[in-house]
Amino acid sequence: QVQLVESGGGLVQAGGSLRLSCAASGRTFSSYAMGWFRQAPGQEREFVAAIGWSGGNTYYADSVKGRFTISRDNAKNTAYLQMNSLKPEDTATYYCATKRGLNPVPHENYYDYWGQGTQVTVSS
Repeated sequence: QVQLVESGGGLVQAGGSLRLSCAASGRTFSSYAMGWFRQAPGQEREFVAAIGWSGGNTYYADSVKGRFTISRDNAKNTAYLQMNSLKPEDTATYYCATKRGLNPVPHENYYDYWGQGTQVTVSS
């Protein structure tokens, strides 16, 4: 069993930045890849970014590439999503999730534990 708690969401103006955190407990943190997903009202949940167990491999959705950076600190059992140059279309609830295995993939079907989500709202 894994527990995930996201934090760091909020209201920000377009062009601003936020850093989301995902604190994990219940399983050896360095034994699995991590992913960030988001869901806007009325839309399907979509992949944002993923990172492998060591932090060496990362994937990004095209819509966030160059603006968002995923990272992890295995000593702190925490994953991060640094979001820069935010746009109104980034408004969504952001979720972190764990994936069994060491390598990241951009497909949510491979992720087994999910956090409760944190709201990000970007005003124009």
